[in-house]
Amino acid sequence: MKFARRFLFLPFFLLMFGGMALVFYSPSQFPVHAQQPTGSIPTVTGTPQGVIVAVYLDRQQEDVYSGPSSYLYPRIGVVLAGQQMTAYGVSEDGNWVKIYYPGVPGSVAWVYAPYVKVVKIGELPKLEAPPTPTAASTPVVDINPTLVAAFVTPVPPTRMPTFTAPAPLVIATFVDGASNLTRVPIGLLIFGFGFIGALGMMISFLRGR
Repeated sequence: MKFARRFLFLPFFLLMFGGMALVFYSPSQFPVHAQQPTGSIPTVTGTPQGVIVAVYLDRQQEDVYSGPSSYLYPRIGVVLAGQQMTAYGVSEDGNWVKIYYPGVPGSVAWVYAPYVKVVKIGELPKLEAPPTPTAASTPVVDINPTLVAAFVTPVPPTRMPTFTAPAPLVIATFVDGASNLTRVPIGLLIFGFGFIGALGMMISFLRGR
């Protein structure tokens, strides 16, 4: 009986010690060698931006053109107040600055120099102006004059009114003819006629009495 009991406990002890051995067992970790890339890894390096200009803050926005002139070149966009831009150079007269302006052909534009200030000082070379754009040609349409006459009512020519010159303007002139004929003052004649009239009235009065 004792031997049978020992035989029953033997598998129990084996299971217990085997489980403990599995819990504390840690397999050895072998280092894994990853494949290293061959060749050199490219590095990203920045390029110098050169001169930086910015629009003055008191200017809400400014137009930019495809060339150094607001009359010869079309307007292609605007820059806002305080916006900083890379400058490539100035025009030959120094009034325009060539800037980096993405979204247009060549990614360049021209802004009026008095409207921008230099943020990062550098040397700006003088650049030649790009060629001016050619005006679009207007197609010439050959219209049949007979077809035009069918829809256009002819207007008979009218004679222009003739211009008649006015009569010459006569300016009246006053000449003292009496003084030239009588050589007597006019005041003396008036006084004489008055005296004769008064004398006649006196004679008529005396005869009436």
